[in-house]
Amino acid sequence: MKQLFLGLLIAAFISGCSYKPSSYYAKQALGNKIYAEVTISRQDPRNSVLIKDAVNEAIVSRFSGKLTVKEQADSVLHVKIQSISFSPTVYDRYGYVIAYKATVILAMNYESNVTKKVEKLTASGEYDFSIEANSVISDTNRFEAIRYAATDALNEFVSKIAIKGLRDGNND
Repeated sequence: MKQLFLGLLIAAFISGCSYKPSSYYAKQALGNKIYAEVTISRQDPRNSVLIKDAVNEAIVSRFSGKLTVKEQADSVLHVKIQSISFSPTVYDRYGYVIAYKATVILAMNYESNVTKKVEKLTASGEYDFSIEANSVISDTNRFEAIRYAATDALNEFVSKIAIKGLRDGNND
């Protein structure tokens, strides 16, 4: 009984102070229908496909938006891989690298089809992972690290968009 009362009290407090998650403000800035375009890198097209998948997943899961064709979109999101890097972070006692940090930097432009305003943002994401001593980074490790780092960068992008949405007075 006590837990039920506490739960109702917390729910009333949160709804009373009109709490809204950051995705609400991001959605207000981008709209409901979003067209995502990822520039394919000639040097590394496989990573571009990973980024495209991560962007589409973020639109659906984090923005609660709908992917649509460019002509019907409320906003158009252009994403380009600025850089992908791997740096050693942990060495074993023999001097072999046993952990790396993957860093993905994405350059993003989003254009509102309503206001025709273009915003440019850069977001970076990181992911730490380990490997066996005295070995190289496998393709599986590499792709997984890039995917998680890109997701981290997209989370940063959601935060930046939410702040812009809140600043621009798109809060109800």
